[in-house]
Amino acid sequence: MHHEIVESRKQVATPVSSFKTVPLKLNVSPYRGGENEPLSRWFVELDAAVSARQLRDPSQQVLFAMSNLVGRAKSWAYGKRLADPNYFYSYDNFKAELKMAFEPPQSEFRARAEFLKLRQGRFDLHSYAQRARYLVSSIVDEPIDVPTQVVTFMTGLNDGPIRNQLFREYPKTLEEAISRAMQEEFSIKQAKFQSFPSRPPRQSNVVHDGQSMDI
Repeated sequence: MHHEIVESRKQVATPVSSFKTVPLKLNVSPYRGGENEPLSRWFVELDAAVSARQLRDPSQQVLFAMSNLVGRAKSWAYGKRLADPNYFYSYDNFKAELKMAFEPPQSEFRARAEFLKLRQGRFDLHSYAQRARYLVSSIVDEPIDVPTQVVTFMTGLNDGPIRNQLFREYPKTLEEAISRAMQEEFSIKQAKFQSFPSRPPRQSNVVHDGQSMDI
């Protein structure tokens, strides 16, 4: 009995080993260095992947970031490294140099201005919503506040039942506004489809005895 008590105490006293977080290999969209590629948004995606992969060493962080460059951005980065192996001495330095080289001046200002004057016009609802999402996600340093996002999206909708319904409900977020607009559009299409009169069944010109009817 005494032996069992001692063994039980040993088991209680033994510390439980902590679980280790397994690195998650998130993929990153390649960055080409084009004018229509928001660099700040790419940095958000890159930071998430670096954190998920648990890359702690600055040199590994830089190498991973460089591996996701293509086109002229890749040529620029590896050209810098070829001239000076220590050119990117830290992850933050790499991002700062890349931003200076490829981010168009006042890119976020232009995205903000375009969003604030965004109108649906000839765009279908899906394309209009995707454009709104893209512009909002391109503004990272000084994001547009949520109420302004909602009001701008709702105001830019074409006049009609969808716009009127959103102003009656007044969604709290941009995604909620887009979701409600999509639902309203679907409901309108369903109502139109159900309102079409059904065609009566076509009558056959053949009698049951197999002889054709005289017209």
